[in-house]
Amino acid sequence: MRCAAIERLGKRYEGDLETVWERPKKGMMRFGAFCFPATGHINPMTALARSLELRGHKVILFGIADTEERVRAAGIEFHCIGAEEYPAGTLARLDERMADLKGIATLRFTLERVRNTARMVLRDGPRAVRQAGVEALLVDEADFAGNVADHLGMPWISIALLPPLLHDDRFPPFWLGWAAREDWLGRLRNRLAIELLLRIGAPIFREISAQRIAWGLKPYERPEDGLSTLAQITQLPEEFEFPLRGPKPPGLYYTGPFVHARQRPAVEFCWERLDRRPLIYASLGTFQNGSETIFRVIAEACEGLDAQLLISLGGGLDPAQLGPLAGAPLVVRFAPQLEILKLAALVITHAGINTALESLAEGVPMVAVPLGNDQPGVAARVAARGAGVVVSRHRLTPRRLRKAIRLVLEHGSYREAARKLQEAIQRIDGPGRAAELIEEVVERQRVRV
Repeated sequence: MRCAAIERLGKRYEGDLETVWERPKKGMMRFGAFCFPATGHINPMTALARSLELRGHKVILFGIADTEERVRAAGIEFHCIGAEEYPAGTLARLDERMADLKGIATLRFTLERVRNTARMVLRDGPRAVRQAGVEALLVDEADFAGNVADHLGMPWISIALLPPLLHDDRFPPFWLGWAAREDWLGRLRNRLAIELLLRIGAPIFREISAQRIAWGLKPYERPEDGLSTLAQITQLPEEFEFPLRGPKPPGLYYTGPFVHARQRPAVEFCWERLDRRPLIYASLGTFQNGSETIFRVIAEACEGLDAQLLISLGGGLDPAQLGPLAGAPLVVRFAPQLEILKLAALVITHAGINTALESLAEGVPMVAVPLGNDQPGVAARVAARGAGVVVSRHRLTPRRLRKAIRLVLEHGSYREAARKLQEAIQRIDGPGRAAELIEEVVERQRVRV
C-alpha cells in the first residue's frame, strides 16, 4: 500500500527531471529564496536578499500571489508559484482564521498551513527554480524547499527567521515559554516536548519523505534532516540566545536582525498627536492581531500612568471597531514601527521575533504577552536576558499587566539589559554578515565539487 501511495504521489510531480548543479563562475550568483508567506517572514528575507544584491548577486523570491506586491516593493524579483491553490486574497482569509485561535490550536493550524505550502512547493518548486536559472537556494526553516534543492542537485542554506530549530535537548522547542536548562530533568522535559512536536508534525514529514523517495532521495529519519547540511544562519543575535555554558550546535551561525528600513512600505502617521510624556507602544503584530479583549486590557492597564499609550492594530481591526478605550490612547491601524521604536520607553508586544529584535535594536525593554507559535520561545529569551517581563495570556488582567508595566518602567535594570543587547546588535550588520556567510559557504561547496 505504501509503495502504491508513493508511486501515485510521484506521478503528481512527474516531468521534474533531475538536474545537477553547475558550478557558478566566481563573482555574481543567482540565488533563489523561499519563505513562509507572512509579513514577519517576508520582511527579513527581503532584507537579506537586498544585502546579497548590494554585494553584486541576484536574488529571486518564489512565493504565492498575495506576497508579490510586498516583495516587489522591497526591490526584489518575484516568481509566482501555487497560483491554483493560493489565488489573490487567500492569505487574508487564512490570517483571519489564525487571529481567532489560541495556544496549541494556533500551532496545529500553522502546521497545517505549513503542510499545504510544502505540498505546493514540492510540486511547483522544481520547475520554477529551473526556469529562473538560480544556482543555490536560501530556505526559511518554516518552508521545505530544501527538498527541491536536493532534487535538483544544488546547494541550499537554512535561514532561521524565527528562533532556530535546535536539535539540542538543552533548548525547549520554539513554541514553549520555558527557559533553557542543562540539568537532566530539564533536558528530559525538553525531549518529551520535542517528541510531542514530532507527533503533531508527523503528517508533514510523511508526505515530504514520500516525495523524496519518489525522487530517489533518502527519506527523512530525524527532524534535523530538514535542515541544510551546509549551514544554518539565524537572524537571532547570539547575545539574545539562552545563556548556556556548552558549545552551540555545529553548523549554526548567529548574526543579527535582518532589517533594511528603506524596504518597509511608507506608513502615514499623525506625529502631531504624540505628546511629551514617555511613550508606551503596544503592538500584537500583523498575524494574530484580532483580539479586541487584549487591546482593551492594555488600555485599562495603562490608564492613569504618566505615559502616552500608542496602540497599533496591525490591520486586524479598524480603530472604529474598538470604540472608546480607557485612558483615551492613540489608536491606529498601522504605525511606522521602526521610527516609533526610536521614541518608545516601553513596548507591549506579542513577542514576535521581528518586533522583539527591532525593539532591542533601539534599546527598548518589553512586556511580552505571547499568543502562540514561536512567541513563547521569543518571550522566554527576553526574560532570560533581563530585557523584559512576560505575562501569560491565560492570566492576563489589567492589574497584572499594569504591575508588569510599572516594574519595567521603574526599574532601570530592564532598560540596561535592553541597551546591552542594543550594543551587541549594533556591533554587527545582521543581513550583511549573513550575506557574507552565504558567500563563504557556497564558495566552500564550489571548491569541493
